[in-house]
Amino acid sequence: MIISKNAITAVANQTKHTSSRTISALSASNQYYFATSNQLNNNKTQSRNIVGLVHAIDKRVYRWAKSVLPPISKTEKIALGCGTIGFDRDIFGGSPSLQHLVDTYQPKLSEEEKSFIDTKVDTLCSLLNDHDVSMKRDFSKEAWDYMRDEKFLGMKVPKEWGGLGFSTQAVSMVLAKLATHCFDANATVAVPNSLGPGELLVRYGTDDQKEYFLPRLADGTLIPCFGLTGPHSGSDATSLIESDCVVESRNGELGVRASFKKRYITLAPVAGVVGLGLNLSDPDNLLGGCGNEGFTVALLERDHPGLRMGRRHMPLNAAFMNGTVEGEDVWIPMSMILGGQERCGFGWNMFVECLAEGRGVSLPAGSIGAARGVAAGVGAYSRVRKQFRVPIAEFGGIQEALASAGSDGLITIAGGDLMNAIVDNHEAPMVISSVMKQNCTERGRRIIEKGMDIAAGSAICRGDNNYLGNAYMSLPIAITVEGANIMTRSFQIIGQGLTRCHPHMVDLMTALQAPKSEEKQAVETFVKQFHKIVGHGLSNFALSITRGLSATMSTKTRSKTAYRDGDKLLDYHEKQLLRLSANFALTADLCFSLGGALKFEELLMGRLADALGAIYLGYATLHHYERRRGVEGLEALTEHALLRLETEAQNALKSASDNFPGPLGPLASTVMKIGCFPLGNLTRPYREPRDSLTKEVSKLMTTPSGIRDFFEDGVYMAQEGVPHQLSDLIRAVPICVEADKIASTLRREKRQPTVAEAEKIAEADALRDVLIQVNVFDHLTSEEGAEDYVRPALEGTEERMVALERKRFDHHAA
Repeated sequence: MIISKNAITAVANQTKHTSSRTISALSASNQYYFATSNQLNNNKTQSRNIVGLVHAIDKRVYRWAKSVLPPISKTEKIALGCGTIGFDRDIFGGSPSLQHLVDTYQPKLSEEEKSFIDTKVDTLCSLLNDHDVSMKRDFSKEAWDYMRDEKFLGMKVPKEWGGLGFSTQAVSMVLAKLATHCFDANATVAVPNSLGPGELLVRYGTDDQKEYFLPRLADGTLIPCFGLTGPHSGSDATSLIESDCVVESRNGELGVRASFKKRYITLAPVAGVVGLGLNLSDPDNLLGGCGNEGFTVALLERDHPGLRMGRRHMPLNAAFMNGTVEGEDVWIPMSMILGGQERCGFGWNMFVECLAEGRGVSLPAGSIGAARGVAAGVGAYSRVRKQFRVPIAEFGGIQEALASAGSDGLITIAGGDLMNAIVDNHEAPMVISSVMKQNCTERGRRIIEKGMDIAAGSAICRGDNNYLGNAYMSLPIAITVEGANIMTRSFQIIGQGLTRCHPHMVDLMTALQAPKSEEKQAVETFVKQFHKIVGHGLSNFALSITRGLSATMSTKTRSKTAYRDGDKLLDYHEKQLLRLSANFALTADLCFSLGGALKFEELLMGRLADALGAIYLGYATLHHYERRRGVEGLEALTEHALLRLETEAQNALKSASDNFPGPLGPLASTVMKIGCFPLGNLTRPYREPRDSLTKEVSKLMTTPSGIRDFFEDGVYMAQEGVPHQLSDLIRAVPICVEADKIASTLRREKRQPTVAEAEKIAEADALRDVLIQVNVFDHLTSEEGAEDYVRPALEGTEERMVALERKRFDHHAA
């Protein structure tokens, strides 16, 4: 190919110009690149500065929070890790599910358990005369032997060790039935089946300890007790003041030297073995890494050298055995430490995890028994007893007291059923067990007080005819044990619940307790959980408002008789409880504004415990209705109970919002009121039950009905023909009701009765005359019964009459 010079020159010129433009473009590009790169570097630097600033702020906030929050003690750390959380966490989360409860927890009995309750428990009750027990301050040898032979003291001991291996539901129902007849029997059987220490042995005992003790506990050869409380350790039992032991070595054997003073120990005067709570120290490091210092449980048999047991307390008028356990410088070999040496210092874990059964099951069972006894017995008495020729069941004041006792009774029974099912589901809910103990024992006291008010004179005159008096004197005892109710309500429930059950609090608190070496990771965890808590609070704030407005609207527009439709009853009340749960969860989040000072704000915690208790028991009552629907009148009783519970929760939250403490109290109070009650009084719609509903519930309790059958189920009934006031009252109700109907018809028709009608009226009158009688005694003491005994007041009268000229007044006197 031939190319001209001009063409070559033209191409060269073109290439020159193109290269020049390319170089210019590359130069501009380089300038842009370096400018952009510098800007990016500046942005990265700024980002790093911002991140650093944020991290610095986070670290300052973390350190401030760490300084505000008091260090968590070893005991508190153990408590936070013990037991389980479940439905209580759902309430603190703000959105619990009734369906979850129904699907998960089904209280039930085996055929063996049903037979035991129907036969063995009835036989034991027949061996006990409640009045005689209270006067003699003990059971007969026959009754003690029967309890042992039929394994009443070993119901929770597994069958492989010779026990009955009963469910929690079965134990609760046994205890409740015993309480309808004799509260002392209830208390006596309760201890070996809760904190015996049988259950502790099953879970933590060594093989040798199980092999020796469990068969003897199962058949009652050894009656157990648990020694924890001391003179200076009441509700703060785990402080173990004056219950110290030191690790020592004697003759090549490792053990502890212990000194202790225990009181209020149920069954101690007759116990063959005691589980003893001690504060172990190891100054010479003899444990060698196997076991730790701290709360430790020892097992001592009654004849252990240096152990003193036998002296008795007299808890009010109760006859159950209760007394002291003492010893000084008592030598205890390591083999007698529950679980062996490796379980030294592990006592608090043992105690807390097993406490759910004692607090959440055994003590409420007594209140369940009281509820059934009052509803069945006093309901019958109010129909049998007449004043002004009218059964007192027709008086408004009696109806109000009866309906209140009835709905409290349903609440207690429902709470017990759910708690039993939770424990039988292998859970140990510490917060719910505290709620059950405090709430049910208090309701039990209120129930028995209502019964006493209605029965009046017949309830205060002691003797075989009095089926209320001993229960009235026993229930206040239940309120004081395993943590006095005042402490449980005002400190324990929320103090533990807020940290243990809040969805994000445990991780946040763990981060705040981290050592300095782990601060970087702890800050990240703290910030993450703090953001979650804020989000949780905002979510429940929104839910509180929306649910509050919806709940108010549904309450204002609800028919007075809507509860008669079971589906509508469930739907309405579940929505109200969801609203209250969101209110409670929001308030719980606001409590974080108090920091570590929360533990000193017991008035606030008490109100929140009231709200939490009402919400939990509200769900328990719905859970009960869902399982038992079909019982005649259950809709009315459930409605009465839930209206009261919702009002209790609402009033507790209102009181908390009015009195929110702390430097940020006014702000927290405002947020709480806006969230919980966005339209003020208009969004506080819950009220006590209407009079018409109260009258309906009272009538169901005093006339033959499904509700009377519901309460009578589980009440001890003596065989017909055997005098027993409670049984006789219950059996008299249908006769008296029928006679009253005949009398009403005769008045309305203004005619004389037929022969059959007259016989029925006469039968009822005869029953009434017998059943309203109270016991009277020739003398009340053995001294007073001596043949030559003269009462001091009469002796003084005779002395004064001697000096008088006129000895008596009669118509012959001048």
